[in-house]
Amino acid sequence: AIEEEVTGNKRTITFTALLRERLGHHIHGERWANTIKDTLRKNGLLKRPIHIISANMHSVMNSLFARKALKKEFPSEKSLEIYQALSSSLNVELREKVISVALKNGMIPINDFSGTNIDVQLFDTAKMGDETCCYDLPKDLPDEEKPIIFVMDYAFGEQAYETIDEFLKPFKENKKAAVFLNIASISIMGKAGILEGGKGDLMIPSAHIFEGTADNYPFQNEFCADNFKGHGLKVFEGTMVTVLGTSLQNKDILKFFHQSTWNVIGLEMEGVHYQKAIQSASKIRKSIREDVKVRYAYYASDNPLVTGSTLASGGLGTTGVKPTYLITDKILEQIFNS
Repeated sequence: AIEEEVTGNKRTITFTALLRERLGHHIHGERWANTIKDTLRKNGLLKRPIHIISANMHSVMNSLFARKALKKEFPSEKSLEIYQALSSSLNVELREKVISVALKNGMIPINDFSGTNIDVQLFDTAKMGDETCCYDLPKDLPDEEKPIIFVMDYAFGEQAYETIDEFLKPFKENKKAAVFLNIASISIMGKAGILEGGKGDLMIPSAHIFEGTADNYPFQNEFCADNFKGHGLKVFEGTMVTVLGTSLQNKDILKFFHQSTWNVIGLEMEGVHYQKAIQSASKIRKSIREDVKVRYAYYASDNPLVTGSTLASGGLGTTGVKPTYLITDKILEQIFNS
């Protein structure tokens, strides 16, 4: 203060990266979100209804195009066999064929250079032909009302808040008026540890609670257990706990969550962070519609109460193909019928 007064040099105040994150100054997330919004603008898609899906980089694309793209290779096969073949590392040519069809029918891939490591695919349903897409929109729907499906790769932990929070903000370009995005729905799918049931079973949450705090986020899930019945998988509904790290859990804590009135059916790492961003954008900041539809569905990687292992215990192999594509199919059904 003395030096400032004597010399006239202004003092410099710096903020730590942690404080910037907590204040909502998301450097990588902002860059990531702006790249996507700019891509939407360049393609004339900024004012179309947008359906966000947090998933992997293959199940939505394959569900949209694979059955019709691979008719010659699988003339009588059911969808599941096609998806299992596509998940094999040996079938590079099959995957490339599906990607080629997708690129010609409205898919816009956005590889990440922002530092988030979250790639994105945009699907313009107005460019999907009846002979290529496996889902149907209402025949009388004008092109400007046909949805954009925005698929983002899995976020990790609190990164889910950083990315979605930034994307849901209005798009500002230079000195032009801000454009509010027409976010019609947000769907979150992924794998989680289950506390009742086993590998591959499904969890449909009605609320997320944050481990170590009293934070809780009830919501209206567009999914319910009945949506997934009749497919040979057990389906559980209840609360899910968002944990700081899956390897930090122990059986005593998990038993408490499961057996107490919290009624926890599973654990994962992003649910609270997604819902926090969605609720603040829709209910408080009013940057997206208040009645935005949300869908959450998870499939079980393992039951740590039975095996003692965690989400970090490894891949599901082909066991994960059926629940992954079942959830994807139900998401797309609701989007195309909305």
